[in-house]
Parts: sequence; structure tokens; C-alpha cells
Amino acid sequence: MKRLALDAADIRILSALQQHGQLSKTRLAEVCSLSATPCWARLTRLKAAGYVRGYHADIALGQLADFAQVIVTVSLGRHRKADFDRFEAYISGRDEIIDCIATGGGVDYIMKVISPSLTAFQDFVEDLHAEDLGIDRYMTHFATRQVKSALPNIAKLAGARAK
Repeated sequence: MKRLALDAADIRILSALQQHGQLSKTRLAEVCSLSATPCWARLTRLKAAGYVRGYHADIALGQLADFAQVIVTVSLGRHRKADFDRFEAYISGRDEIIDCIATGGGVDYIMKVISPSLTAFQDFVEDLHAEDLGIDRYMTHFATRQVKSALPNIAKLAGARAK
């Protein structure tokens, strides 16, 4: 998709959506200090350009159930495109993995895994090995408490683009 030239009003709209989720036309316009019709037209343009991928609820998982959160670093034995593609295709289909980034440097991937128990996590690890995904080594880090969880500051990221 083509990147739009974003101005400060566009950044305010995106920031408001990130912070508050889906808002009515009137409320979004108020929060962004715009009139309703131009604000909605901008939002429509931003959505069409792919800047808004969806709306989500922030669920308090700890209220729902006890669970284990584990950070797993993975290094593959070989670094061919086919090796990365095979690994990424497999993990894309696993619900336990809620976040995964490919990295450069000491490890190839960093994953956040949510599991209903440590036993279920161990089953997940055994599945990884059984799939012959070319994992050379992995390391697990069990989360004990959430210190910070935040969304990026869109205005800061956009920086000069918003001027």
C-alpha cells in the first residue's frame, strides 16, 4: 500500500484510535479537535491506505485464568530462506505464540508464549522439537510479573512526518 503524507491531524486521529479504540464520528472529531465530516473523511482515507488494521479489546488475561507467560529465544541451525520460511509458517499456526519477532545478532527469533500451565508449555516445546524445524538452540525465560506494557507513542514515531 502507498504511504500517505501524514499531517498532525492524521497523527492525532491515529493516536486517538490507538488510545480509545473505535469511537463515534462525533467523539473522534472532539478528541482530535476537528469537525466531524473532515475527521471522518481523513479516517476513511487512513483506513483505505492500511494505517488502521483493526480494533481490539485489551482483555485482562489474569482475570480470566491463571497462565504461564514465557519468552523463548530461538536460533536455527541453518540460515537459508527455506529454513526461516518453514519455521515461520509453523509458528504462525500456533495459538500459544502471541508475539514473534525475527532478529539479527545472537538469536534468530524472540517469541512470547502464553500457556495455561507449565505442563502445557512443555508439551508445546516437545511439539517444536517433533516438527524438525531446524532449531539449533533455544532458551526460555519465565515471566514472573508484568513491569510495563504500553503502545508506542505514534506522534513521536511519526516525528517530522507530522509537521
